[in-house]
Amino acid sequence: MSKPPTLHVLSSGGPVPTRARFGSAYVLESADRRYLIDCGPATVYKLVQMGMQPLDIDHLFFTHHHFDHTSDYATFLLTRWDHSIGTENRLKVFGPAGTKALTERLIGESGAFSTDWKARVGHHLSHTMHISRGGSLPRPAPRADVTDTISGPVHEEDSLTVSSAPAEHVQPFLESLAWRLDTPQCSVVFTGDTQPCDRIVDLARGADALVSLCGNFQSTLRDRGIEEGQTGTLGAAEMAAEAGVKQLFLVHIGSDLSVAENRESGLAEIAGVFDGEVVLTDEMTSYEIMTDRPVRSAGTRDPIAHPHIHRH
Repeated sequence: MSKPPTLHVLSSGGPVPTRARFGSAYVLESADRRYLIDCGPATVYKLVQMGMQPLDIDHLFFTHHHFDHTSDYATFLLTRWDHSIGTENRLKVFGPAGTKALTERLIGESGAFSTDWKARVGHHLSHTMHISRGGSLPRPAPRADVTDTISGPVHEEDSLTVSSAPAEHVQPFLESLAWRLDTPQCSVVFTGDTQPCDRIVDLARGADALVSLCGNFQSTLRDRGIEEGQTGTLGAAEMAAEAGVKQLFLVHIGSDLSVAENRESGLAEIAGVFDGEVVLTDEMTSYEIMTDRPVRSAGTRDPIAHPHIHRH
């Protein structure tokens, strides 16, 4: 019997490192498959610390290409390739515009790490180690199937249907996407970095869980003049309520909300808008996705009721 669907939070911070959080990376485990969303600092190390390996991942989804979401991509690609013996599934990578180019600049024929993989392909010591793992020669160069994605239906296979929607972060400098993964066990939406917007609400309608950026109290973002392109407590709550999801997982959490007394205040503020389960996540922690709860009705689209959601 398959395990219950699980959200493994590898990293739940932002670009400013703290002792508790740094960067973004999450694994959705469902129906005996694991899907990686974003690949921020130390993703591979944290993945292993949580009992997983890069070869356990066949699908990687990037929300956008800020460094706190992508900086361990080279490590992930090369570790997965170096430990492979040729019988594994080829890695599928999906992301906004620039994902193919980023991959080529890292592991392409003239990429930043081409001297590394060419040594491992060519030197007899690496040949011996590769054969000892069960591989055979000649050893192929690292490869991945990479897709630059636009919004809408993206990918479908036996156990997975993937859709995306535009997120609203720092356009036009880089594109951002929210992702919806539908598996036989659950439906989960990852907002990535965004301000609250109705496109993500529509993507999340009827999903079991919403994994949302929550950078700070909404009032703090507003008072500091950094509300545009970001989601705070009330914005996350409004998107979850309007989409009718069962659970709201808060990630990409700023330092203010990491303080114990502020956590409780933030959760109370969210509970005033969204009456489902709310989890303010911690790094290196796993959370069960509750799919056996009654389906929640979607909330109102009244902009007065949910004033922080950007309408199109």
